Amino acid sequence: MFRAILIEKAPSGAESVRLTELTDAQLPEGDVTVRVSHSTLNFKDALAITGKAPVVRAFPIVPGIDFAGMVEHSTHSDFRVGDAVIGNGFGIGEKKWGGLAEKARVTAECLVHLPDGLSARDAMAIGTAGFTAMLSVQALERHDVTPDKGPVLVTGANGGVGSFALSLLSALGYRVIASTGRRSESDYLKRLGATEVIDRAELSEPGRPLGKERWAGVIDSVGSHTLANACASTMHGGSVTACGLAQGIDLPATVAPFILRGVNLLGIETSLRPRAERVAAWQRLATMAKSTWFDEIARDIALADVIPQAAELLAGRVRGRLVVNIHGVR
Repeated sequence: MFRAILIEKAPSGAESVRLTELTDAQLPEGDVTVRVSHSTLNFKDALAITGKAPVVRAFPIVPGIDFAGMVEHSTHSDFRVGDAVIGNGFGIGEKKWGGLAEKARVTAECLVHLPDGLSARDAMAIGTAGFTAMLSVQALERHDVTPDKGPVLVTGANGGVGSFALSLLSALGYRVIASTGRRSESDYLKRLGATEVIDRAELSEPGRPLGKERWAGVIDSVGSHTLANACASTMHGGSVTACGLAQGIDLPATVAPFILRGVNLLGIETSLRPRAERVAAWQRLATMAKSTWFDEIARDIALADVIPQAAELLAGRVRGRLVVNIHGVR
């Protein structure tokens, strides 16, 4: 028997979620079985657990879009018993059983080996949020958004993606503007590398098709009016990465920034990245890792804390990252 968060759907359509015990026989099919030591609670996980959005596409399901642990059984040549691995992407926690459990069974495409220098807990402190932030930074680099071009805006700066984006950009020499709805957290954001903190109210309401040119690049995890206004104030030839929808899935924008200033809007998709790209991103994260990522951005909760913390996360009362220590908070 092993413990797991399980989401079920009744014939009436009502969803329920509970911490329960399952057997190995209930695990789905897959190449690799992993004894999970750490997972995370992400925004998408919180939506699934609370039922606030139709994230889950197959029931019953164990949520959790990422996890880290040790290979317990494998029929795939790339992974052997005892290998330390990270799992994320390819529908984990949405269409496939995820990591908020003591065991996970997945197809090998979902896994990469844990990079040297990172523990399982470190990897989940980074998690899909840090992975997404790194992919966003790499996208800006590919589109020639260099530190000398101007500042970079990070929206949703107190969240997981935003926190890592601030830290990564600052380490790479960028001047970073952090947008947040919690100005009381300004000191925290500046410790991560923000040189300026602005109130999210500047961006979250309907705005003009074009605004004053303020930043060369943007990493946006908010969407909706925030993304539209971020694009409207991006400098000529700049680039904006879109990797989240905390404010909404809509984009109430015009084409003006794109055809009058040549702004690039870059979608950041994390789930189906080829393994080579995933490995490269994780290795670069391991190389750039800082103690603040593990001690200040992330804090530990127990598996039993996941369900109540999901509501807190959606309410915007969680700073940084929640690492789920499957076997007890350190």
